[in-house]
Amino acid sequence: MTLRILALALCLLPAGWTATYADDDGEHGGRRVALVVTDPLTRTECSACHMAYPAALLPARSWTALMADLPNHFGEDASLDEASRAQIESYLVANAADSSGAGRALRGLVQTDTPLRISELPWFKRKHADEVSPRMLEKARSMSNCAACHTGAERGLFDDD
Repeated sequence: MTLRILALALCLLPAGWTATYADDDGEHGGRRVALVVTDPLTRTECSACHMAYPAALLPARSWTALMADLPNHFGEDASLDEASRAQIESYLVANAADSSGAGRALRGLVQTDTPLRISELPWFKRKHADEVSPRMLEKARSMSNCAACHTGAERGLFDDD
């Protein structure tokens, strides 16, 4: 029975999304399968300051823009050596929502828009508009702090915790 549920969950993911589980033994505790960053350099460098966001949540043009201005990364200098910067950008662009076939995250986004924040995407606004109270936002300090409400976010689990 569990294998059938897992197979169904995998079929429901858009093509190109990498399925990962809550823990190493493949058990997902009944929660939805979700995304994580699989590139070690990207995971290490990005999570040094914030959680490493799944590449499939933004279009390639957004990742390119973000990686082009690392000295001004949301008020911080996130500069990297050129080889690391290029490798991370390559991973992000290759796995972006519009590159990996995971365009579902871009539903409702104008094709010429280049959002620099996941929280600017139409699906994010719809999903969180009625769920996040002012008190929750104050506790989280920012909509970018996924782990404040989604304790499994770093493992790719964004179901309500």
